[in-house]
Amino acid sequence: MMSITAVGGYGEVGRNCTLLRVDDVGIILDMGIHLDHYIEYTNDEDLTFLDPAELTKVGAIPDIRQVDKKKVKAIIPTHAHLDHIGAIPFLERQFDAPIICTPYTGAVIGAICKNEKIKLRNKVRILNGNAHLKLTEDIRVEFVHMTHSIPQTVAVAIHTKYGTVVYANDFKLDNYPVIGKKPNYERLRQLGREGVLALMIDSLYAAEERKCPSETVAKDMLNDVLLGIQNTGKAIIVTTFSSHIARLKSIIELGRQLNRKVVLLGRSLAKYVFAAQDINLVNFSAQSHIIPYSKQVKRILREIEKKGKEKYLIVCTGHQGEPKAVLAKIADGIYPFKLGYEDSVIFSCAVIPSPINIKNRRVLEEKLKAKGIRIFKDIHVSGHAAREDHHELINMLRPKHLIPAHCTPEMGKAMASLGREMGYEHKNIHLIVNHDTISLKA
Repeated sequence: MMSITAVGGYGEVGRNCTLLRVDDVGIILDMGIHLDHYIEYTNDEDLTFLDPAELTKVGAIPDIRQVDKKKVKAIIPTHAHLDHIGAIPFLERQFDAPIICTPYTGAVIGAICKNEKIKLRNKVRILNGNAHLKLTEDIRVEFVHMTHSIPQTVAVAIHTKYGTVVYANDFKLDNYPVIGKKPNYERLRQLGREGVLALMIDSLYAAEERKCPSETVAKDMLNDVLLGIQNTGKAIIVTTFSSHIARLKSIIELGRQLNRKVVLLGRSLAKYVFAAQDINLVNFSAQSHIIPYSKQVKRILREIEKKGKEKYLIVCTGHQGEPKAVLAKIADGIYPFKLGYEDSVIFSCAVIPSPINIKNRRVLEEKLKAKGIRIFKDIHVSGHAAREDHHELINMLRPKHLIPAHCTPEMGKAMASLGREMGYEHKNIHLIVNHDTISLKA
């Protein structure tokens, strides 16, 4: 008997968590936080260890009370975004199961635990992309390399005697990535030929009738702004997702082309960058100055003011307008750096469409505009697949069952619509919400 239980991330965007049961063996795929609910509860984006029961109550972490914890044999996150790994430090101790992940994901989990002085009960077992391991006599776990907005993202293929289940949450099909290789299309097609029983698929942008652009497009957009405008004698600040190592690579390279010293400011940036350096994925320390903590940030900003802001490219936290982030503190005058007329602030990101983010960004932008700052928004491409990427992946894998994940009900309906267009019958498309369980039959 094989079944799938929606623990988190079904009917909502955030706290992704799925339980796959194969006879008496349980496998948890992702264990993330709901960032909006977490921030509303803590008023801080950086993880701070709090009472798991309270975080469960406010909807910030998955509700695992329905999970038979003694039967779970593995916790498998697909990548290192907080909505996929952020609940691990709060919940993993309730299980006796290894955390199986790629090297970068493991490094980020380690960095979070180090910051919070948390000792994991379970071991982190590293599995590279395009590798596999035997979990039990009847179950094999395979990581298939994918692309996303964070390094070493994988689709997880669980091979069982009942068939193969593929969990692709999150991904995009980037044929020209800035870091790493394009997705392993050959293996995905081979899995399709071998037979896939079910596909759980990131459906965030299932309604958008396009293919998600490559990360090289974002690099070209940054090039156009950073090298294509008059910025002599002016400050330039860029803010983006702290976990977006490929984007940071592009920003640092372009800053050096501008003959500006690059400084990275903020705890989140430092956490993700140092994790990437720990596994030799990048060496940003050789090309930039990385400053995590508030006192150090104040010191370097005073130095930049003294030596000349036109000599530096500042990369900092605060892309969503978070009040405690570096950019907001600069705008509020909390940090000693005066933004002046025609200085530039570049948002290499999209606004995550939640009320708290929309409000915070609006407030921040109004403060910047009042200072005469030039604002460049949406210098960005998404890390999530759109409808035509979904079409391609479904064609490659040809699953019998299609299960929309990482989506609101409306987004799930858009994926179901695509499935019907591709010939799937209603009985083989499963629009589930948290706490639902479905049984899979070959």
